Amino acid sequence: MIRKWAMRAIIAYLIFGVAIFLYLFYWADTSIPHALKGTSADPATFLNGRELQLSEEYSRIRNFMFFIATPYEWLFYYLILIFGLSAIFENSAKQISKFFLVRNAIYLFWLSLASFVVMFPLSYLSYTISKSYNISTQLFSGWMKDKFIDFWVQYATMFIIITVLYALMRKYKKRWWLAAWVVSIPFSIFMMFIQPVVIDPLYNDFYPLKDKQLEAKILAIAKEANIPANHVYEVDMSTKTNALNAYVTGVGSNSRIVLWDTTLDRLTDEEILFIMAHEMGHYVEKHIYFGIAGYLLLTFVGLWLTAKIMEKWISRRGKDWKVDKITNISSLPAFLLITSILLFLASPLTNWVSRYQETRADTYAIKMTHDKEAGIRTFQSLTKSGLSQVKPPVLVKIFRYGHPTMLERIKMIEDYPLQDAKSEDK
Repeated sequence: MIRKWAMRAIIAYLIFGVAIFLYLFYWADTSIPHALKGTSADPATFLNGRELQLSEEYSRIRNFMFFIATPYEWLFYYLILIFGLSAIFENSAKQISKFFLVRNAIYLFWLSLASFVVMFPLSYLSYTISKSYNISTQLFSGWMKDKFIDFWVQYATMFIIITVLYALMRKYKKRWWLAAWVVSIPFSIFMMFIQPVVIDPLYNDFYPLKDKQLEAKILAIAKEANIPANHVYEVDMSTKTNALNAYVTGVGSNSRIVLWDTTLDRLTDEEILFIMAHEMGHYVEKHIYFGIAGYLLLTFVGLWLTAKIMEKWISRRGKDWKVDKITNISSLPAFLLITSILLFLASPLTNWVSRYQETRADTYAIKMTHDKEAGIRTFQSLTKSGLSQVKPPVLVKIFRYGHPTMLERIKMIEDYPLQDAKSEDK
């Protein structure tokens, strides 16, 4: 029976992989609408023939890797359960120690190690592909260092989460999901608070922006928007990537405006100011608070659904998986599997909300800078540096894109009546 279910899962995964491959490489339409041919949104106007070919190739491969990686993780958790490996990990932990915290640490180490080994081939393949298309500039040693840091940061975070989670499961039997949701609120805010000052510096060096004239310009528009910012940070990303980026991270006094050094090297001051105005648009429109509220709502629903599904799974299949009850830590792969699937199913909604907010931020940047040309050049440069598709397939947009497509962003800027933006400022 176990072999039959395992074979079914593997076959389903392979069929899905073939279907996604055919969709991305043969069926999906990524052509530019005829009405936009020759406009600033047409990649043929700012990419040469070789760049056009590379952007299509790289985007298809990257999108394919995304769609096969997520269900690959699901397959891993499912096979860990049905072959009883999760129960073996738990029994091993019990034999070593009788203390709850130590058993959790040992179990999680074995599960994390197994996950790292199984997922490593896909991670390495993604790295080598990015390297071959000259997106990644990172040496293998540096990449492995980041993977090593990832492992231990995720391990430490997961240890705290599962220790609290399973303690709540034992105490609150039927309502553990509600208790977990309540606890997740301060924990999530705490993680957002320490992310910029504790976790991010483990991967990269952050320092105040060296170009003080540019910093003064950025702080000037921040002051105009009533944003309490005293410093702008740059981060050394050129040793890892040729892509461009800028962002605002953290909450409260730990919030930071961050520019990648690749962005500083390749974009003009006007283009950088447009990006910064975009990021300030998120602050002004309080997108971070809407994001927190949405996250808490989705977490509430997600934990409730996870609890219901887990109870049914363990009651029906627990004996086959050698997982006696939901409070056994060996049920963790079921929890991770269910939450991962729910997150994937929710991604069309969360991405849609994110795209709406990004459009609002783009609009704010136009109103703030009155420089449509800088906005258009910025998105053209982002497309070129990241070898992005200007018009990705529909499924890719729905499940991957938290930003509008480059076609949509450039067209929106091009069509935006600048006179309206000027009049709104008066």
